[in-house]
Amino acid sequence: MNITQCMAHRRKDGVRMGEKVYKTMGCTGAWNIVLGVIVMVVGVAAGVMLIVSGGKLLADKSKVLF
Repeated sequence: MNITQCMAHRRKDGVRMGEKVYKTMGCTGAWNIVLGVIVMVVGVAAGVMLIVSGGKLLADKSKVLF
């Protein structure tokens, strides 16, 4: 194998590797967006539940006898 064939072979592998990295990055980016949305929804739901339960505690504070 001469030097030009070796360089051509490396270029082909580089293109394949670049495509593989590009596809992997796309898939990883999509999963990051999906997980980000899920975490945001769960966070908002938890925040709403905490506000509601805190409001109920404050409203029922006067009913507690010591």
